[in-house]
Amino acid sequence: MAQGSAGAAAFLFSSDGYSTRGAKLMGRQSAGAGFLRAFVQSAGAGPVQTLLTSPTQAPAARAALAEAGHDGPVDLLGMDGLGRVAESGCLYLPMPGLAEMAWRRAAVGERRFSVCGVTHTIATHAVMTSLTELLTAPVRPWDALICTSHAGRTAVNEVLQAQADYLRWRLGATRFELPQLPVIPLGVHTADFRFTPDERAQARTRLGIAADEPVVLFAGRLSFHAKAHPHPLLVALQRCAQARPQRRIHLVMCGQYANDAIRRAFEDAQDLLAPAVQHHHADGGDATAWRTAWAAADVFTSLSDNIQETFGLTPIEALATGLPCVVSDWDGYKDTVRDGIDGFRVPTTLPPAGAGVDLAARYDSGQDNYDIYCGQVCELVAVDVDAAERAFAQLLDDPALRQRMGAAGRERARSVYDWTVVMRQYRDLWARLAEQRQHALDLHGALPMAQAPDRMDPFRMFGGYATHVLGDADRLHLPALPARADYDRVRELACHRFARRVLPSHDQAAPLWRRWGEAPVRTVADLLAGLTPEQDRLLRRGLVWLLKTGWVRRV
Repeated sequence: MAQGSAGAAAFLFSSDGYSTRGAKLMGRQSAGAGFLRAFVQSAGAGPVQTLLTSPTQAPAARAALAEAGHDGPVDLLGMDGLGRVAESGCLYLPMPGLAEMAWRRAAVGERRFSVCGVTHTIATHAVMTSLTELLTAPVRPWDALICTSHAGRTAVNEVLQAQADYLRWRLGATRFELPQLPVIPLGVHTADFRFTPDERAQARTRLGIAADEPVVLFAGRLSFHAKAHPHPLLVALQRCAQARPQRRIHLVMCGQYANDAIRRAFEDAQDLLAPAVQHHHADGGDATAWRTAWAAADVFTSLSDNIQETFGLTPIEALATGLPCVVSDWDGYKDTVRDGIDGFRVPTTLPPAGAGVDLAARYDSGQDNYDIYCGQVCELVAVDVDAAERAFAQLLDDPALRQRMGAAGRERARSVYDWTVVMRQYRDLWARLAEQRQHALDLHGALPMAQAPDRMDPFRMFGGYATHVLGDADRLHLPALPARADYDRVRELACHRFARRVLPSHDQAAPLWRRWGEAPVRTVADLLAGLTPEQDRLLRRGLVWLLKTGWVRRV
């Protein structure tokens, strides 16, 4: 792998970030799986460099890469090999939290590589806190946080601006250095969404739907509190069905319920609000049921009203399928569906700023959990039911309009949202970051520390606990060279064995034995002279362990 190859990147492996096989499928996982397929395809047959947070993740990382289609070499790195990411030039994180990795990078060199993250959910406390940390962590202009939508970037900037205002007030801060915030959408593999006429006909037969009966599809998590509340959709379709008593209108809800209570909530709403509509459920976790639902559809809809997502993957899946869309004018849907061209965007209304202070406070204090917080906010987002009814009516009554909008959407998906197109934007970004990293002027000097203040070296933080701190001038006496068998027997005692990684073996301590052999009393500086930094760190600590075990004494 070339040193810092233009457009290259390593990626941080997260066990649930790149797989759709989990019990609770989230949009970020579908996006992550699609990203990984595109990533390995664009990497070709070369090695894929992967950073693991734990060695136990190695089998899962290899399996994920194989599932994504990579059959070439895999270069697995542990956190102790973080410096080798310089061979790729950039580290991609499947999350927005750059701060922690920026601090880790500080220990191996800020200009060794760039760090690039991506927004998915940004409403949780953990993510919001990670965004505020961008203003205080050693994140540099050659790093990037990819925002998947313009609405998402606006929300990120709101958090950054509020934190900057606080730091100005609290610390008098005037200079803030931020990562780049490019907008790059998520993608789909458009070939996955091609259905033959026979497949479409068979899907309708399987669901018991006649050829001339319109089918509206919702696909995604079936969660009224954390995805899309069904009320506006059901009312709009009920009105359409009542106005067309001679035609059966079908609604297919393709997804997974988190539990039986949520399933019953959806069914109760369907019975009360849309009794004239024919309702079907397709298990989004079953590949056959999923394809059947998509193949049978005439119109796609997602009236999302939730702060849980920033982009929304299913509308571009619908574009790729060739389905016209009826979506809310909300989050990333504002970018993806062109109103009047690929479908219709239904207006949404929010209360003014200040009206949700108590909601945020209850979430912050733990009175409400994240689901309740999102659900309460969702209840206070209005999707225009009249506009939704008009949009559905036009599409249900006009097959030619459906075909025209579907064709426009399919072309848009192919030219804008196919992962091959999106991955080029990723790699172009990584190349630009590498160029900036190599040539940027550092106007305020190098980072003065290699560890975050709240992740401090314990021997610095707790130096005041001890009577004495070992220094270069200390003189240490080795009365007799310990026999290897005796040394190993002590080191392998259960009370020491757990810490073997930080205790030098007899062979690793050989430089000490040689120098004590020349004189039984030596200074610490004499004992460690000429050693590599790694040897110095191991043996400087090892000297204290030799004092602890009585092999050596301080003169």
